[in-house]
Amino acid sequence: MLNTSARLLSLLSLLQARREWPGAVLAERLDISLRTVRRDVDRLRELGYPIQAVKGPDGGYRLAAGTELPPLLFDDEQAVALAVALQIAVGSGAGIGDAAMRALTTVRQVMPARLRHRIDALQVTAVDRGGPAPQVDPAVLVTLGAAVRAREVLRFGYGDELTPPRRAEPHHLVTWGGRWYLVAWDLDRADWRTFRADRISPRTPNGPRFVPREVPGGDVAAYVADRFRGTTGYGYWPCRGEVVLAVAAAEVLPYVGDGIVEEIDADRCRLLLGSWSWVGLAAAVGRFDVDFEVVGPEELKAAIVVLARRYAAAELR
Repeated sequence: MLNTSARLLSLLSLLQARREWPGAVLAERLDISLRTVRRDVDRLRELGYPIQAVKGPDGGYRLAAGTELPPLLFDDEQAVALAVALQIAVGSGAGIGDAAMRALTTVRQVMPARLRHRIDALQVTAVDRGGPAPQVDPAVLVTLGAAVRAREVLRFGYGDELTPPRRAEPHHLVTWGGRWYLVAWDLDRADWRTFRADRISPRTPNGPRFVPREVPGGDVAAYVADRFRGTTGYGYWPCRGEVVLAVAAAEVLPYVGDGIVEEIDADRCRLLLGSWSWVGLAAAVGRFDVDFEVVGPEELKAAIVVLARRYAAAELR
């Protein structure tokens, strides 16, 4: 049988894993009596954990939200995921960089050595596209996110404070190129708009609730990508392909436009790109001036053969 301290940690870990636990199941999982379960729950309550008793035939317990944040338990994968997310948050432009760095330092300090080595080996660097992104007040992001979730009309000033308040139905809060944007239906212009979050000044109170409309094309990621490349085709590129470039992702990122770059290792990255034709896509890949491997599709491989033959013929003339 576990000692008291280890048993309390095991009990807390179980309570965090799902919403409710019957007392008998907790007793069986911990190999203790129901009476010991009750005593351990009381001990956790004394330590500040808001554990509620659940009434019913079986009885049970749930870990509820409290007025303060008590110590939390994470398994190995959760701890690593949290550390990676905090690294990304440092350069997210969400105005929480300092707080995220302090939280990352705190999390790392209490990690066992085996996890610290994993985190130290996985350093995430946010790469700016066109200069540092403007910082957004975290309170503004919270307000925008709450309006999206509640489906309430948002009233806000935008840019120049002297302009009349805008009214919009907020649908998605997104990031693009290190900046935060609100995708919304503009009620005054009767059209979809993408607003920079750092220029939004929410006004209170919010307006009435609304029934969400469908974003054009049904895919918010494709819609935002189309807006930033100056088209309303909603993911219109007829030819899309994937290659692996023999170069670091950071060197490619500033030049991919609406493409997607994923780091593989220090010397390779995966590039997903679109174009109006397969030969045009093959030429776009070649402009990076590095060795590459075509992942697919077959049409892209064939277009590269066609393009190579044309270049070779031009050289012989």
